[in-house]
Order: sequence, then C-alpha cells, then structure tokens
Amino acid sequence: MPLPVQPDLSSPVASPLKKTALNAAHRALKAKMVDFGGWDMPVEYPGDGGGLMAEHIAVRTSVGLFDVSHMGEIWFRGPGALAAVQHLTMNDASRLKDGQAHYSALLTPEGCFVDDLLVHRASENDYLLVVNAGNKDKDYAWIMAHAGTMPEVRITDDSASYSQLAVQGPRGLAVLQKLTKVDLAAIKNYWFTWGEVAGVPNVLITRTGYTGEDGFEIYLPGDVATTEKLWNALLEAGKEWNIRPCGLGARNTLRLEAGMPLYGHEITDSVNVFEGGLERWLKLYKGEFIGREALLAVQAAGGSKRKLVALEMVERGIGRDGYPVLDLEGKEVGAITSGSPAPFLKTNIAFALVPTPVAASGADVLVQVRANRVRAKQVPAPFYKRAKK
Repeated sequence: MPLPVQPDLSSPVASPLKKTALNAAHRALKAKMVDFGGWDMPVEYPGDGGGLMAEHIAVRTSVGLFDVSHMGEIWFRGPGALAAVQHLTMNDASRLKDGQAHYSALLTPEGCFVDDLLVHRASENDYLLVVNAGNKDKDYAWIMAHAGTMPEVRITDDSASYSQLAVQGPRGLAVLQKLTKVDLAAIKNYWFTWGEVAGVPNVLITRTGYTGEDGFEIYLPGDVATTEKLWNALLEAGKEWNIRPCGLGARNTLRLEAGMPLYGHEITDSVNVFEGGLERWLKLYKGEFIGREALLAVQAAGGSKRKLVALEMVERGIGRDGYPVLDLEGKEVGAITSGSPAPFLKTNIAFALVPTPVAASGADVLVQVRANRVRAKQVPAPFYKRAKK
C-alpha cells in the first residue's frame, strides 16, 4: 500500500478574506465582490441602471454611500502622543486644534512613502491616525518599531472596533442631517465632532472624503447590527435624492478625477514626496521626523529627478496603470501610475511619473496602449474641482 501523501507545510496557505460588517448587505444588493488587499469588498453594484458609471455620476451630482470599514484606525494616547505623531509623520500635527484633521504620510528614511493617512486631533493627548486598509498591518508594525518605545504614549490598533461609512456628494449633508441633531453645516472641511446618528450614540462625524466632493466619513461601532442599522437608515434617508450604494470602482475613478493619489500607484516606497507632488503637506520646518534628512538632501541637490504629471488623452485610447510613456520621438521616458476613463468629465485621464525636464516642458507625450501609441497632453491637476459655494 502506498504511503499517504503528506501536506507540503512549506507552501503558503491563502488566508480567508476579511469581511466588513456589511458583507451580507452588499451581497443582498447583488454587489460584484473582489479581493481588495485581503478584504472581500464591493467593486460595483450592477443591476437596473447601476454600475460604476452610475455610481460615479451619483456622487458628482447628488449623493453616494460607501462602505470603507476596511480602513485602519490607530490611536495615540497620552502626554507623549503628539511627539510620537510628529516623529512619524511629515505634516505638522502641532498646528491641529481639537476636532481638526489633516492629510499626512508615514515616510521611510529615504523620504518615500510607507503610507498616506489622515491625522485627527481629538484632544491634547489623543490622536487618531486613519490608514489604508491593505497597509494597516504593515503601518502598525512600522509605527510600533519607530515609536512604540517613546515615552508617555500608548499606541493601539483599534481597527476591529470600527465600521466606517462615507456619505459623499452635494446632497450628502442633507441626507446625513436627517439622521442627527448635530449641526453638520457648522463642521468645516477637515474638522470633526461626535454625535448621535440614527439612534447610534458617540458616532465620530468627520467632514472628509476621497472623492473630491463635499461629504462626511462616519465612524461607528463595528458590529453587524449597528452597522447595518446605520447603512439602511442612510439609504432610506437618501431616497429622495436617488442615493446609490457605491463600490471601490467608483471610489477609484472619483479620486483620480479629483487628483488624489493612491498608495501603490502615485505614491510608493520608491517615490519620494517631491516626486509624488505632495510637498504641500510636507513641513520640513517642524524639526526632526523620519525622512526629513533625505528630503533636505533632495532639496539641496536641486530637486527630484522625476515628477508626477497629469495627462489627458488627445487621441482615442485609455492609458492604463503601468503603460509606458514616450516622448514624441518614441523614446520611453516614464510610465502611467493610474489611468481610466473619467465618467463625469467624459474624457480619458491618467497620472504618469516622468523625468522632471519632461514635466517642466509641458510637452505632449505618447502612451503605449497595447500596439498603438496614443498622444496625450499635460494638464493641470486636479482634473476635476468642485465649484465653491
């Protein structure tokens, strides 16, 4: 009798996909689900008049609702919280007031990106960092390795305790206001407060988002019953404005139109802050932080050798992620970092990383789209900017 085959314990075993508290709700809505950074997430909600295009337009013209509960929430608490945040991130958190948030990033010693994130100041000794889902474990390990032993700060990964929903679009305030007594109009962009929403107490309400539209991101207890209650209440409250549940597909096209970077595309661990065009949020004056010396050296050497540029396709074709970028003589000079049709703008757009002289020239380029070379022009970023009231 042959010996039984022994399992190969050296082979990696795929981990089951993680699920948000709304997984069953997404499936009940017939969402198309995908593996996104180890999470089982909706990419779009097909069906009667649905899909990515409809979701994108809904957010631009009315309102959309996103489940972003896969994002990571890391708290810094204690008298040493600010010092730890300052050491780890590139923006100046000392300028934040209670109830205020800003965009920032964790940097490598080379001045490149561990991740981008939002920093929220809840109080003098309490800061919440919200990080990207696929990077959460890596980010937490990085944070603990570089700040875990700093004095008078306790750092905890509380991601499992939260669900996060995003109500985005010009009607977002009206929808959410139906469910809370909090004066939402009084919350300024990149500020936040706590309040009861749809009977759920102590909900964190932030006027932030990743779509280029006005809107709110709300953080609530991560259990299924509470999350489904608030999800369903928002869908009901938004019926008069034809609210749509929206997936990661529309979230991506919306952020690209709005000129917002995506980790792993525009920003990576081999792209520095100047190359990624995010120096607006880089505060070198604040003193020591990880990556500062390398970025000062880039400045002293006359700047970065590459720059991120915004492209609009002049000829028929879509510049997809990774496609080569060539000058008009046919020499390869760079690559597309993100590219797709822009549903609201009705054109094809992309970001590309190219040599600084090419970016400075403003010259047209060619994008290798399969067998064809398609002409594109450099344009200002963001591609889309909502009108100010």
